[in-house]
Amino acid sequence: MDRFGFIHDKLEIKILILFILNRLPGPIDLDSLAELVLCDNGITYFDFADALGELVSTQHVIEDDGHYVITDKGNQNGSATETVVPYSVRMKAEQGAQEMSRVLKRKSMIKATHVERENGITVSLSLSDGLGDIINMDILTGSERQALIIEKNFKKNAEHIYNAVVNILLSEDLCKERED
Repeated sequence: MDRFGFIHDKLEIKILILFILNRLPGPIDLDSLAELVLCDNGITYFDFADALGELVSTQHVIEDDGHYVITDKGNQNGSATETVVPYSVRMKAEQGAQEMSRVLKRKSMIKATHVERENGITVSLSLSDGLGDIINMDILTGSERQALIIEKNFKKNAEHIYNAVVNILLSEDLCKERED
């Protein structure tokens, strides 16, 4: 069966994988990486998986707990050969990598975990600006279900929660009510 697209050769797929990984701020899971690499219709998932496996075995890419990151060796070899990737594919891959970079950076700045304590479950939440935490709080919950809901909602809405807390704390109306 003929495949339409610009990339068909395993070497080109490897170069594309390195091109994408080189533009990401950190580790990426297999499914997200596959989504970025499969931007060209000439590549199948099996071709991608095979090429990625070879890059891991040659230490161009490191796999750790289902996440992939480029090595210095991969960065050097990928940078030297990335012009082999057709321009239109590079542009699609670049755009996808930029979007994924934003997602990965945001994800790295939001932390939500929970620990079971004697009197309940403590949920620890933090939001960083890349330099340090801008908000860090612990919340006591009565069940693991509540803890998981809080974690999920914080991860999804951390910036809005931060803004709401700051707005409440800065509210002068609240201070006036307390003084009266």
